[in-house]
Amino acid sequence: MDSTSSSASLIIPSFRCFDATNHRRYYSTLPSCSPTPQGAGGGSASIHVMGNSTTIADPKIITGDCGYLLDDVPHLSDYIQDLPTYSNPLQDNPAYSVVKQYFVDVDDTVAEKIVVSKESPRGNHFRRAGPRQKVYFESDEVHACIVTCGGLCPGLNTVIREIVCGLYHMYGVTGVLGIEGGYKGFYARNTIPLTPKVVNDIHKRGGTILGTSRGGHDTSKIVDSIQDRGINQVYIIGGDGTQKGASVIFEEIRRRGLKVAVVGIPKTIDNDILVIDKSFGFDTAVEEAQRAISAAHVESESIENGIGLVKLMGRHSGFIAMYATLASRDVDCCLIPESPFYLEGPGGLFEYIEKRLNENGHMVIVVAEGAGQELLSGNTCTMDNIDASGNKQLQDVGFWISQKIKDHFSKKQKLTINLKYIDPTYMICAVPSNASDNVYCTLLAHSAIHGAMAGYTGFTVGPVNGKHSCIPFQRITERQNKVVITDRMWARCLSSTNQPSFFSPKQPFEKIGDEKHGDNHVEDLAIK
Repeated sequence: MDSTSSSASLIIPSFRCFDATNHRRYYSTLPSCSPTPQGAGGGSASIHVMGNSTTIADPKIITGDCGYLLDDVPHLSDYIQDLPTYSNPLQDNPAYSVVKQYFVDVDDTVAEKIVVSKESPRGNHFRRAGPRQKVYFESDEVHACIVTCGGLCPGLNTVIREIVCGLYHMYGVTGVLGIEGGYKGFYARNTIPLTPKVVNDIHKRGGTILGTSRGGHDTSKIVDSIQDRGINQVYIIGGDGTQKGASVIFEEIRRRGLKVAVVGIPKTIDNDILVIDKSFGFDTAVEEAQRAISAAHVESESIENGIGLVKLMGRHSGFIAMYATLASRDVDCCLIPESPFYLEGPGGLFEYIEKRLNENGHMVIVVAEGAGQELLSGNTCTMDNIDASGNKQLQDVGFWISQKIKDHFSKKQKLTINLKYIDPTYMICAVPSNASDNVYCTLLAHSAIHGAMAGYTGFTVGPVNGKHSCIPFQRITERQNKVVITDRMWARCLSSTNQPSFFSPKQPFEKIGDEKHGDNHVEDLAIK
């Protein structure tokens, strides 16, 4: 294969530093020069080691005219000098060689914000995902591994399948291992050899063939295992906590100077990952939620004063509840974590339930699992327990609110209710992904593969305004994506249910602060 020498000589005109201690960003300006032909460079960011911990290195920010900022991702050549490059084998692949302009231009970027005013600066951009003309790995030297962490989500097996098949069919890679049981599987369990034949039908099944777990993150042991096994591409599938762990693994790998690409594929059924349009499994979850809502509707309208109560996923973000409500049109009330509510008194939930029952004789309530937790904390004995992933364990708002409703109306002798409580959480998490998510998972897997082969590392992949991009880990782990209750999508939901807002018009702005300008990319997709 064609082999040329490439070194990272780019000096970033302006870069943004990250203080891991107090999470502050500040800008520093350096002399400018032109990017390297590979577009991979970017002044080598320093690694700070304190004891056994590795702090987050400085992000790569490249500036341009008119307020242009490229939030770039790390590259192997940032810390390993004189890496050879090779011609991309896709140019000889009969399936891809006929596609004109298949390779992504090194200067292609994707805008984070597409709705701007006439005088707005160009703003933040991300490097566009896709195959490059030159790669930094020869096919026969690649030893890749895949790990799934956290809870189950529709589409996990599809992503695994497409990483294996994509590496094999596009780049001729035959050495792929599956790490069993999440992060702890790197040092506590066996691996599974993965081939296209092994993964051929797994997309038709729910769950993950690799198994999963929460916690178990021991950075030194994980990187030791990666180094000992000769692994040089690591594909990590998981939510924001998993991606934080992937970031730490990448930093340790960079500190050791290893030629190992670390790539994250963001997974969360709640759709609470920042920057990207939506997470895989979300479409399937909304579709499956319709079954539970439909059953609740049938139950409620088949009996006098029937109430169907459905609890859906959404620890901190109510996207599934909101979109399932909008899709169903059978829901009379939707309760999400971002929108506070109260039970008793004028304008409260009990008053609204009584009104709907008097009008229609039945009603359906959808509640996200993280809604109303502040009410439960004030009425029940709580324990501030956290799970192995560091998430605070929530109380069962569905069971709690169903009991509150029953207790309230049992005191009203003139109005007897019949309430049915449905919790389909684990049924939804365990189903195979639908057609839409299957296609999406394929694109995610391919974007991850192309980025790793091109030498990029320390990044995650996902669509930004419809275009798949390479996103630095720190951008998606800053905070969680939430429903912005001052946006039009939540207004559409309220209009669909005809429920009261349960708070004064000024309260949302006081409650969410800067999040009123949040990253609700799913709304953008719905509007298009």
